[in-house]
Amino acid sequence: MFFFPLTILFFILFFLSLPILFLLGYFHIIIIGFQNLGISAEATCFILFLILFGSFINIPLTKKKLVLVRESRFFGFFSTPKLESHYIAINLGGAVIPILLSFYFLITAVIQGVELKPIFTAILLMIIISKIFSKVIPGKGIVLPALIPPFFSAIFALILVPQFSAPAAFISGVLGTLIGADILNLRKIKRYGGYLSIGGAGVFDGIFLVGIVSALISGF
Repeated sequence: MFFFPLTILFFILFFLSLPILFLLGYFHIIIIGFQNLGISAEATCFILFLILFGSFINIPLTKKKLVLVRESRFFGFFSTPKLESHYIAINLGGAVIPILLSFYFLITAVIQGVELKPIFTAILLMIIISKIFSKVIPGKGIVLPALIPPFFSAIFALILVPQFSAPAAFISGVLGTLIGADILNLRKIKRYGGYLSIGGAGVFDGIFLVGIVSALISGF
């Protein structure tokens, strides 16, 4: 008869629980980071929930137009008619909530007497970076590598606004990304057709990571 050693069983259970433990520890660090940014733990949990849940909600900014297009089939030999909705929307979790938080941090900067010029410089640099690295892909919208916004916004904030680095990283990362990647590509989107969700799937990951990295900067 074969007896399965308890130590091996405990080891397997521990190994399987590592991702959960990692996420809990990571979430704890984020909460501490946002507390250092002046946001309570309860508010942080609520904000993260709103951002994640809000990522599925797009608020239309323009009227929807149904346009008849022809979709290519079989290497271009055939085409079939297809109705597409053309409109511009703004994502609740990827744009509206992060923008409101950015204005909250800007007001905090004014109250604390932090000079705004370096923050606006960081925003401008992030607009340029986001514009350079973003791509308009027909049928998919705007795509921006997720690590670009948090990486560059953290660097610019630490260099330009070291005394207010975490909030500055969030502000520049959010506003710079939304303006540079989404708003400055509106013309291209209209040229290709389809719809654009500002702060939607193409840039949401980057915006969400900006919040996490900003919290981590504050936590350390």
